[in-house]
Amino acid sequence: MTVVAIAGCPGAPGATTTALALLLTWPLEPGRRVILAECDPDGGAVLAGALAGRTPGPYGLRNIAVADRQGQLSEVFWRQLIDLSDEGTDRLLLPGLTDPAQASSLAYTWDRLAAMFAGIEQSSISHDVVVDLGRSGAFGPSAVLARKADAVLMVVRPTLRGIHAALPRITALRNDLQESGTGADALGVVIVDSGPYTAHEVSKQLGSPVVMSLPHSPQAASVLSDGRDGGRRFARSDLLRSARGGAVRVQELIAGRRARLMPGEHSDVR
Repeated sequence: MTVVAIAGCPGAPGATTTALALLLTWPLEPGRRVILAECDPDGGAVLAGALAGRTPGPYGLRNIAVADRQGQLSEVFWRQLIDLSDEGTDRLLLPGLTDPAQASSLAYTWDRLAAMFAGIEQSSISHDVVVDLGRSGAFGPSAVLARKADAVLMVVRPTLRGIHAALPRITALRNDLQESGTGADALGVVIVDSGPYTAHEVSKQLGSPVVMSLPHSPQAASVLSDGRDGGRRFARSDLLRSARGGAVRVQELIAGRRARLMPGEHSDVR
């Protein structure tokens, strides 16, 4: 089981698009699934964006909060997932809040949800979880989702404005992970290649490694952000190809961390 948290910062750097790209390209062996959980306290974007409002019935995080208060979190959770797979049921979505005002109802649920993600199983099937924290989810009551993740990736535009916006957030997040999480080495950077600075320069300025670099591809990104019809070419787009390679590097990062934290034990990300 692997939990990867995706965080953003001001300037719409593309955290949700990155999380969706990882969901669609995450390497899966037989008997494994991956879940994208939209846990942005400011509200989810996938239902109205990538799915363009085509989902029947109410699904999502708001129902999780209600179920938790009734002691039914683990039971109701599985009924809130939407299958985004081309075939089978191996790529699943937990939609986010439809109204930021609903975030207060999750104040006491974030801890239990984070613990569930860290040990999630259903029958004999193992699950990896990608958690979309948006711009503010890595801080405040929902910060436990980042603290318990195997890797925390902040999405940054490699521009002066993007780096300036990311620096105080990534510094605060690094300190929090070191003091209350799994360690500062869980933190990495995803860059959306739309600026003049290289991955090396971004890494040096922010003090964290660039784990993934995604192309600035508005046409392909709009399929994930706004439900645009990408046709057959989308599966072969530079965006998904880069995300697929980035997902492998994220898995390697996690395997390396586990090897350091648990020397002598099995370090496979599974």
